[in-house]
Amino acid sequence: MSMYRKRRSAAIASGLGLALALAACSGPPGSEEGAGAAGGGEAAEGCEDYQQFIEMGDLDGTEVEVYTTITGDEAEAQEASYEEYERCTGSEISYEASDEFEAQIAVRIQSGSAPDIAYIPQPGLLQRLVNDFPDAIQPASEEVSEKVDEFFTEEWREYGTVNGELYGSPLGANAKSFVWYSPAMFEEAGYEIPQTWDDLIALSDQIVADHPDTKPWCAGIASGDATGWPATDWLEDVVLRTAGTEVYDQWFAHEIPFNDPQIVSALEATGEILRNPDYVNGGLGDVSSIANTAWDAGGFPILEGQCWMHRAANFYGVNWQQVREDVEIGEDGDVFAFYLPSASEEKPLLGGGEFVVSFEDRPEVNAFHTYLASDVWANDKAEVSNAGWVSANSGLDPELLQSPIDRLSNELLASDEYTFRFDASDLMPGPVGAGSFWEGMTNWLSNPSATEDEVLTFIEGSWPE
Repeated sequence: MSMYRKRRSAAIASGLGLALALAACSGPPGSEEGAGAAGGGEAAEGCEDYQQFIEMGDLDGTEVEVYTTITGDEAEAQEASYEEYERCTGSEISYEASDEFEAQIAVRIQSGSAPDIAYIPQPGLLQRLVNDFPDAIQPASEEVSEKVDEFFTEEWREYGTVNGELYGSPLGANAKSFVWYSPAMFEEAGYEIPQTWDDLIALSDQIVADHPDTKPWCAGIASGDATGWPATDWLEDVVLRTAGTEVYDQWFAHEIPFNDPQIVSALEATGEILRNPDYVNGGLGDVSSIANTAWDAGGFPILEGQCWMHRAANFYGVNWQQVREDVEIGEDGDVFAFYLPSASEEKPLLGGGEFVVSFEDRPEVNAFHTYLASDVWANDKAEVSNAGWVSANSGLDPELLQSPIDRLSNELLASDEYTFRFDASDLMPGPVGAGSFWEGMTNWLSNPSATEDEVLTFIEGSWPE
């Protein structure tokens, strides 16, 4: 049991302790009995971790409206993560999630009905909102900025920054630079985890030679109207590993053309795996089968011994139970994942996440925003989350995360040893990142005559003026 869990359990486990804490937090508004009474009041029993937020103002009886894209089971966990904060501060969090968030947030800002706080799913959208509505989003407060500096790497701070000003603090995160595999299959065959890109290709060749009835790789990119996005992740990861982070940054910002020779070379390197009939598509078909195989089923042949490796994010872990409910994820389990190695000494890490922004500067809004940027919230969230959720917050206790792959993700995301880069397609203009890029990569896999230069030139031609 982690120290954080022990501390929480000691505070609220016994009925007497819980009753005392509830009573102490339930004094009338403005009284000194509740934890959220006058700012600076003493924290109630079990609320010591929240004292720093209580001191930020008179929070008792206040309400903070949150607007987000996070729906479903994860929304339930999100709301549950605020319960201790609400209990201890007396501030109520009103949660609203929408699948139409990206369109509606601009409408709400224009109509004067912006929420108090919003969770922005991409840095590109954050930049557009700040630039389109320069007076709507509040720059991050000093308290929020201090938490970001304390718990997140410089790369994460930079993604929340627009025009040199910090606006968004990181919330949840994901890590995409993983290769899923069967530890038992590797051990039986005597294979080691590859440490470089050349090692990865050599391993693939060795599997071809040793196991002609299987394939080294399996993949799927079908996702309804979003078909192609897993293939864009593949290219993004390879651009980072072959061309480097500087070129990657120039590429998504269109400071170099989409079909720059370095990007062409990266797609050719991607094709060494995904378009190689000796390498793919284990248990699923030939190269063209990748385009019509559902993305969430792309790795399943590993469980049948028909394929050895599948590149996918940490959140892919929740899909294995679709095949067998008893699938164990871990270094000694049925499946686990290793870091996708690089062709250089740089250790790039591709991923994504949400950013918290404030539209109001009221004390209760600032206090809640500061809480969300802190280690306290990260640990609150980890305790109630499902497998697949992780944060780049370095103060998160990894023992609280629900899966070994989530713990590994947090380790990499929070480490200065790895250079984080946000998913490029989420940073590009919508018609490209969620349009021609998806389409071009799908055509590249389904049409064997399409060359890398042709595909990338098609995408380049779609870039808005």
